[in-house]
Amino acid sequence: MVSKPDAQTPSSKPDNRASRTRVTQTQGWIAAVIALGFSALVLFSSTGDASYTICSKAKNIYTVDERNPRVECISVRGTEIVKVGEYGQSWSQTYLAGVTSLLPSWLAKYSRVSGRVIQLDDSSVLVPGLADAHAHIIENGYMRQLPLMGSQSVQEVIERIKAYILAHPEVMNDKSRWIEGMGWDQTKWPGSQFPTASDLDKDPLLKGRLISLTRVDGHARWVSLSVLDLMPNLPEKVGGGLIVRDEHGKPTGIFVDHAMSLIPTPPWSDAQLTDFFDMTIKEALSYGLTSIHDAGSSPHQIEFFKKRAEAGTLPNRLYVMGKVDSEEYWGNQIPRLHDYGMHGRLNIQGIKIVADGALGSWGAALLEPYSDKPDMRGLLLSSPETLRKLVHQFWKDGWQTNIHCIGDRANHEVLNIFEDILEKRGGNVTEWRPRIEHAQIFTPGDLKRMKQLGVIASVQPTHATSDMWYAETRVGPDRIKGAYAYQTLLKASPNGVLPLGSDFPIEGVNPLLGFYAAVTRLSVDGTSPHGSGGWFTDELLTREQALKGMTLDAAYAAFAEETLGSLTPGKKADFVVFDKNIMQVPVGDILKAKVLATVVDGEVMYGTL
Repeated sequence: MVSKPDAQTPSSKPDNRASRTRVTQTQGWIAAVIALGFSALVLFSSTGDASYTICSKAKNIYTVDERNPRVECISVRGTEIVKVGEYGQSWSQTYLAGVTSLLPSWLAKYSRVSGRVIQLDDSSVLVPGLADAHAHIIENGYMRQLPLMGSQSVQEVIERIKAYILAHPEVMNDKSRWIEGMGWDQTKWPGSQFPTASDLDKDPLLKGRLISLTRVDGHARWVSLSVLDLMPNLPEKVGGGLIVRDEHGKPTGIFVDHAMSLIPTPPWSDAQLTDFFDMTIKEALSYGLTSIHDAGSSPHQIEFFKKRAEAGTLPNRLYVMGKVDSEEYWGNQIPRLHDYGMHGRLNIQGIKIVADGALGSWGAALLEPYSDKPDMRGLLLSSPETLRKLVHQFWKDGWQTNIHCIGDRANHEVLNIFEDILEKRGGNVTEWRPRIEHAQIFTPGDLKRMKQLGVIASVQPTHATSDMWYAETRVGPDRIKGAYAYQTLLKASPNGVLPLGSDFPIEGVNPLLGFYAAVTRLSVDGTSPHGSGGWFTDELLTREQALKGMTLDAAYAAFAEETLGSLTPGKKADFVVFDKNIMQVPVGDILKAKVLATVVDGEVMYGTL
């Protein structure tokens, strides 16, 4: 409190301007001292209007920016990252960030900033928003209605179906309703043989019901006798598919690849699409996925995504590959979309073609017979000539072309097509960015061609750790050396790009499962056919390589590396905070990490900051 001054004559009255100047100087000096006192805790705003700043004293912010790979703070304004930096910067370069609310109003103007500061504890880590470079959003929700993943026998599948029926009175009381599930894998069962339709008729609760169960890889279905009764006139052969038959020539209830289209399952309604989508996206955000490459969406599904984008209800980014099951050119059925919708989160500029089947169902197309089934070489789902015509037309029309190839024959045939376009017809690999999805089994010569051509290999590390228990049995000791060759494929990439995905629901949605598999080549229980050291460890990725594969490499594979994939000023503020430092903790603790916050466009979509 200041006492009232005595009355003074005009000649003795102090100079108020000088007094105000001294007060202003004092205030400025105090502001500078306070600001310097806070400089050990907070970063800056380059323009003074950051929304918030996040700092880590332990420097646990991994940017995936090779020019500045690990920093102590990032500053966000609106939807973008505006600056990254370190503690200890000089005051002339650094301004107090996010403490305006702690200062008196007369001091606030000296801080030149707005927003708040979030301080991470030393055990937490912040990384760019994670991307899944190959997944199936709607199918993941579909699988969740009756999940069969992990079933150890036919009987366990039957028990799960019974539990589903008993939990759904509308199904229990109406045998005309279809029962659909996904996730069974006969390689996990005693004998490793395909099941049969009659297996589903042995239990009284299941007998007479319409049941269609999709294999874990999505390349085979197992149906009940009642479903077979709906298909009395099945063809003897199916191009690009297989109807498994018994010794008498009767269908057993297993339909592989294109033969699955013969099963008259009802189409998904809009209500089902909504349920499936919401279920998947909620799960994805809880695991830190800010971007998903949907690897094969029908026009119906794309229309659904468009409506969500227009309504502003896409909480993360979708890079969608259009897909139509036709051997005639169908590019005109897919809309081209760039940063579409209220928030600009939907993009479509690529398509998906499936060249062959899957290894687990003996459908992957091999150059030589399967080691464990010498009468089979797998399935090319389209002839090489049909594939060539389709790929050439998609290239001419400017579509990124992404092709599912698992077997060495499929990879060989598709590389022939890509080589023709890139080396003989003027194709530009950087502009086109063709992708081989899965890129699973190669001959040594075709691994060299991947390097020569610069084709992107889009791989799923958990496929290696899921398949390793039977893969060598399928292809033998020589071919396995060119399989799941992730470090080799990364070194073969001229740009050092190896986008990583999960192929969920075939594998789990949690991207840390893929991160762990990539850096350990172990099952989640720490085992492998080669022991606790890992399976073919020459193909391990480092943690830095795996993180880049799930961020910047995935962005490159979607033409988005200028705006996504690293914590770089000017890029979108997409990032994830984990409670454990996945880049440093023992590998056995990687899968224990939990997401504290998932942020898209600077906005928290899951958890809290």
